[in-house]
Amino acid sequence: MGFQHGSIRKSAEGIDVSYLGEVDYTETWHTQAELATKRANGEIPDTLLILQHPSTYTAGKRTEPSDRPTNGLPVVDVDRGGRITWHGPGQLVAYPLIQLADPVDVVDFVRRMEQALIQTCLDVGLTGVGRVEGRSGVWLPSGVVGGELKPARKIAAIGIRITRGVTMHGVSLNCNNSFAAYESIVPCGIADAGVTSLSLELGRDVGVEEVEKCLETNIINALNGDLTLT
Repeated sequence: MGFQHGSIRKSAEGIDVSYLGEVDYTETWHTQAELATKRANGEIPDTLLILQHPSTYTAGKRTEPSDRPTNGLPVVDVDRGGRITWHGPGQLVAYPLIQLADPVDVVDFVRRMEQALIQTCLDVGLTGVGRVEGRSGVWLPSGVVGGELKPARKIAAIGIRITRGVTMHGVSLNCNNSFAAYESIVPCGIADAGVTSLSLELGRDVGVEEVEKCLETNIINALNGDLTLT
């Protein structure tokens, strides 16, 4: 793809990984901000948080009024890129708090996160996933599945912020979550496509617990340059 090889990280030390379980979105956002400041100051190593959130809508900086939910539920306005999305049980979330090497290459970082998600889908048996030109995240293309014509559908989302060279926010991968909350928003501001999950596409229950260690490994490999960008 023409991106740099090797690690994108400033540090060659290991990454500290924490599994947090299901944690409140706003509290975790504040925790991220504190950890990002400590990382920028050299007080802690690169850190990866792996978790789930209770059902929560979050709106990035490009969210339009028409994107917002019609069901009256609250929305947390956040400092990441992108538009509106949903987090909730059954969706695996990973927040890398990583000091990037100079010069900071945002596009390369996003592509590496996408690759980690793509590889995780492949590792649990879901083929055909990839990128869509002009849209972030990981997708399945439109096509006939089981005799039914399906639109392009998003299985994983990415929204990031980089401050003082340190990444915040991150990625979410739909495992076995409900889709009811998506019906009241335009996910990521994209009206002409759907959302899906590993369980829905594979026809079996794929819980967060089955996937989380795999995603951890793939994110670390992507950051360190040990995962080939396709």
